[in-house]
Amino acid sequence: MTIEKALVVGTGLIGTSVALALRERGVAVYLSDVDARAVRLAGDLGAGREWTGEEADLALIAVPPHLVGERLADLQRRGAARVYTDVASVKVDPIADAERLGCDLSSYVPGHPLAGRERSGPSAARADLFLGRPWAICPGAETAADAVRLTRELVSSCGARAVTVEAAEHDAAVALVSHAPHVVASAMAASLAGGDDVALGLSGQGLRDVTRIAAGDPLLWRRILAGNAQPVAGVLDRIAGDLAAAASALRSGDLDEVTDLLRRGVAGHGRIPGPRGAKAG
Repeated sequence: MTIEKALVVGTGLIGTSVALALRERGVAVYLSDVDARAVRLAGDLGAGREWTGEEADLALIAVPPHLVGERLADLQRRGAARVYTDVASVKVDPIADAERLGCDLSSYVPGHPLAGRERSGPSAARADLFLGRPWAICPGAETAADAVRLTRELVSSCGARAVTVEAAEHDAAVALVSHAPHVVASAMAASLAGGDDVALGLSGQGLRDVTRIAAGDPLLWRRILAGNAQPVAGVLDRIAGDLAAAASALRSGDLDEVTDLLRRGVAGHGRIPGPRGAKAG
């Protein structure tokens, strides 16, 4: 079994980028979205054509996390594909929804590509969005081996590298490396609202780097954070403790404690892999 026909449900940034990557591989791609305009725009970009009920080898569900289970149940009732996967950035809750709704878990491979942009919608999509990026897959005990294999083929076709991880471990991991950083960037960016024109006129690339991801859609991020609230809160508590300690040390003139934080920051930064998973230089 190989991917010759794929269905992409949700033609936002991620769904349309997957569709574009598959089209470059010669895969026939069908597009579906509750927003007809998004489907038309994705089609105009060359991502595929509107789905009219054709059966696909694989269906990719690219909708917000709280809708994944509902979409999966509906697609399976319609016999839309042989294998189903999703791209939601949290995994525990969508899997629980799928179980509650009686979905066939043998054909469902929960997934999450660790790639994105601060822009959203099909117009921001890129066929190379996933090149060299990790793509988590979280098969359960019931997941069929053929479903995992086809999902891994999808990941490879997009130029990403599959990383198999348990769902709860995934959610804890993305709290640290994705979700909490977004909140931290937003807090820094929010502080700029009170800055005067002179201060902002002096801003440089460092500030842009720190706040770039804060430009993401707040309503989308609200749903993401709601689905991973406790792990994210734990990370933010630790970061808030470091910042509070640094502020107190600066007030008292204890620069040793601040220096310790800076050194730990250098060490942590050194652990971030390079763009293709290589050790950072």
